[in-house]
Amino acid sequence: MEPTVNAAVVQFNIALGDIEANLAKVEAGLARCSAKGAQLVVLPEMWSAGYDYKRLRQHADQTPFVESRIKTLSEELGLVIVGSLPEKQGDAIYNTATLFDSGSERGRYRKLHMFSTMGEDRFLMPGDQVLVADTSLGRIGVAICYDLRFPELFRKMAIDGAEIICLPAEWPKPRQEHWRTLLRARAIENQLFIAAANCCGPQGKLDFFGMSLLISSRGDLLAEGEEAATELIATFDSREMKDYREQIRCYHDRRPEIYGTLLD
Repeated sequence: MEPTVNAAVVQFNIALGDIEANLAKVEAGLARCSAKGAQLVVLPEMWSAGYDYKRLRQHADQTPFVESRIKTLSEELGLVIVGSLPEKQGDAIYNTATLFDSGSERGRYRKLHMFSTMGEDRFLMPGDQVLVADTSLGRIGVAICYDLRFPELFRKMAIDGAEIICLPAEWPKPRQEHWRTLLRARAIENQLFIAAANCCGPQGKLDFFGMSLLISSRGDLLAEGEEAATELIATFDSREMKDYREQIRCYHDRRPEIYGTLLD
């Protein structure tokens, strides 16, 4: 990891089904983050059109265009950018986060855990691979929204060398405290940085609380959004992470030979 990384999130109200409006918000947000010195920017989950299930396939058809625009902005602004979009592969549609680094694609992550409570599993296919990628800023892992409730995924990314985990989300009211608590726990137990971007405001029948977070490897809240659209920026200090890992030697003191294989 670089000595310091200026990480940012773009939090905004996703206009359901309106790709042009959402893309305009993201382009403006990325420009503002870049002007403030950001190097890494995380966008919300399914940010191009939201969970507009009735037109999901049509929105997925537009994703290559949307991705090409984000890739160009990544190159022009010299940013690492992460955010999830609907991706079509044959007859299947995935919730996919692409990791761009100054115009180069470093990896794709398809959301592993479908939120069956909201019927996500009826419209989207789950992925089957974990992503931890080398970037110009360090080793970055990616998770999406509901994945946050599965600590084994985050431990897997940590063991694979993740130093920063980016998490795009659409996490609605009234589960604000679950969001904050779980994000801090994932940072504390794995001693790494987390950049989590949530959307805000009403979207269809749901209302989203924002509260995007930038969290240190000690679990400290470096920046937190409220309920309105905003951009957050904070510095991730790799020396702090190294010092903390030396002080609290969780990785050294693990007992994987005792844990065995995690089963159902």
